Amino acid sequence: MSRLYLIILLFMNFSLGAQEDLKGMIKFADEQFKKGDLFYAIDTYQKILGFDSTNNEIHWNYAESLRLYKDYEKAEKEYAYVKRNDSTLQFPNSSLYLGLMLKQNGKYDDAIVTFKVAKKEYMKDRKGYPYIKSKHEIESCLWAKSELKNKKKVIIEKLDTNINSTNAEFGGTFNDDSFYFTSLKADSVLNEEVYDPIYTTSIYKSKVNNTKFEKADSLELNKKNGEYFGNGSFSLDSQRFYYSKCKPTATNFDCVIMVSKKQDDKWLVGDTLGEIINLPNTNTTMPHITLFENQETLFFCSDREGTKGGLDIWYSSIKNGNQFSKVRPVKAINSIENEVSPWFDTTSNKLYFSSNWYNNFGGYDVFQSSYDAQFQNPENLGAPINGAANDLYYFAVKDTFYLSSNRIGVYHTSNPTCCSDIFKGYPVPEIVDSTTRKTETLAQLMQRLPVTIYFHNDIPNPKSTATTSEVNYIDSYNEYAKMLEEYKTEYSKGLKGDLIEEAKEDISDFFLEYVDQGVKDLEQFRDLLLIELQKGNQFNLYIKGFASPLAKSDYNVNLTKRRIASLINYLVAYENGIFKPFINGTASNGGKVVFNEIPFGENVANKLTSDNPNDKKNSIYSRAAAVERKIEIQSIKYIELTIKDSLSIATDKQIVDLGKIKKGTTSTAVYYIKNTGNKTIEIDTVDIPCDCNEVKIEKMILKANEETKVEVRFDSTNYKDKIVKSVYIHVINQTDKLRLVMTTVVEE
Repeated sequence: MSRLYLIILLFMNFSLGAQEDLKGMIKFADEQFKKGDLFYAIDTYQKILGFDSTNNEIHWNYAESLRLYKDYEKAEKEYAYVKRNDSTLQFPNSSLYLGLMLKQNGKYDDAIVTFKVAKKEYMKDRKGYPYIKSKHEIESCLWAKSELKNKKKVIIEKLDTNINSTNAEFGGTFNDDSFYFTSLKADSVLNEEVYDPIYTTSIYKSKVNNTKFEKADSLELNKKNGEYFGNGSFSLDSQRFYYSKCKPTATNFDCVIMVSKKQDDKWLVGDTLGEIINLPNTNTTMPHITLFENQETLFFCSDREGTKGGLDIWYSSIKNGNQFSKVRPVKAINSIENEVSPWFDTTSNKLYFSSNWYNNFGGYDVFQSSYDAQFQNPENLGAPINGAANDLYYFAVKDTFYLSSNRIGVYHTSNPTCCSDIFKGYPVPEIVDSTTRKTETLAQLMQRLPVTIYFHNDIPNPKSTATTSEVNYIDSYNEYAKMLEEYKTEYSKGLKGDLIEEAKEDISDFFLEYVDQGVKDLEQFRDLLLIELQKGNQFNLYIKGFASPLAKSDYNVNLTKRRIASLINYLVAYENGIFKPFINGTASNGGKVVFNEIPFGENVANKLTSDNPNDKKNSIYSRAAAVERKIEIQSIKYIELTIKDSLSIATDKQIVDLGKIKKGTTSTAVYYIKNTGNKTIEIDTVDIPCDCNEVKIEKMILKANEETKVEVRFDSTNYKDKIVKSVYIHVINQTDKLRLVMTTVVEE
């Protein structure tokens, strides 16, 4: 702690109630914040709030300091306070930053709600960054929720305390028998997170002995007070060492790339690279030397002219160790925010980097871009390599990768996400036991479920009573997606002012969160299912259908059957019929998938959803109606595990609609159930959840292919409006039950 800081606090403690003292504290805290001394700023803002806890401006400054200090939990609480108490909209970014903190704390559902609020607040400027950012973050959170179901099988461990400390360690590269990395290491006696500006980052070297890291020592690179050194990278011949030199400014850092040459096993004083690389009045940092297109090449980060936003990744080839070609951007990956810490893998021809723009779990995630004559679109490396905190500086050596992260679990004293540590990761050993492998495979598939996909009204095959369809679901989806503007127009009819835009935003959010996300979830499940089928596995897939209540029940049952058929058609047609052998049972490896359809129609739809055909706004174009028009892949089982439990009774009409009946009367629904197996079965029990129903079954024992009549009597005395009632037929030695559904409308 600085002496000046102690003097100021001691002076203020003599007269805590004085307004002038508070003004002095606020001035001091603001100055520390502008200088980047976040610890002092945070500590002082805390003390100020102890005297004046209702000052929203102080809460905002405190929140901003905590966010930059990476204390996400406390920052979330402070932004939430500001948002609740900002009746005059003095802090228009409070919703956006609250959403970002919720996301970095892994609270994706809450973050989505908050980003929606932010998007509505910014909707008058749809080309502005805050609106674009809020909209993008909704999609990013949806992606993160989905991706968490598909974690990669890797083990990630912190490097030991010879490398990591309670301060920041990041970056890294191996050369010969040593590991080089960047660290902000404190006095070993203090052993605490460092806040004094005399401590700055330096490059350290640790000898590696049989995979063990020895105690690290700082490289002698002639660093001056106040200079930050980091991001070391060696030339291909190991005779040059490139690194960043940065000086703090009022708002950030001023960085250039340096190079030090080796002479007699010592590194000479570093020289600044020329203006081809270190363009004046720009930040240039994070050098990485690699072999690219058969030339020694420097990849680096810069906010130079031509950047799409923040720091972008650029590259330049090197001749004779000191001649640089024209600098070019990596256009395929640079975004409106930051792309940093590049590392090119010469084995796989992939560029790895971190970004805080593309779909991510929070903050910075690690991405890869394949190179084949040109760089391809970025791909997130997924969880658990990436998490809700910041993950950067990825590089790999054979099967082991390294990255820097401030995720929960780093060494710290007070703030659990203050400072990054260096981690290593490697694949989980392959499981040999087939039973365990199958159990894990099924669990992985189930993690992707349910998959829910959505349809426009009466699609596919409108005004049809058919139970099958030739429509491919993806064609149906593409047509549905094109109708977004129509939905926005129709649903906002009759509204005025801001309510028009709010209705349009509501429908846009529905298409993003449900319609589009459903297809993404389907694609991921599809790919995972295909992998397992190609291994020869056999599955039962259970699909349930739904519909909005616009049409009659029997019509909607047939409609949901057509929708399920469109999903099967999609799989049959995918990749020139790659699923077809598995669906029709002709796959040479024995792989097989059987679809079990449960077409429940609208009988579980929200009773408040409009069923008035003359009210198209609410019965077709509303979010409430649209969310009901769906089918769900609900579960999956191995066929060999379900043979003994598979249901051997069926009915050709699972749902009976009694139409309209008078209150106080009784009506009877009649079903015919059949033994579809090749052995005699015995009906054991009938589950009747409601006292309003009575069940009569003609035969309790059925031979193979034998049929019996089931009567379900409904007493409407205590009911009104739309009613859905079910009974469940249980056969001895079978786990699943046959559900018989009855629907009616009870009128007074």
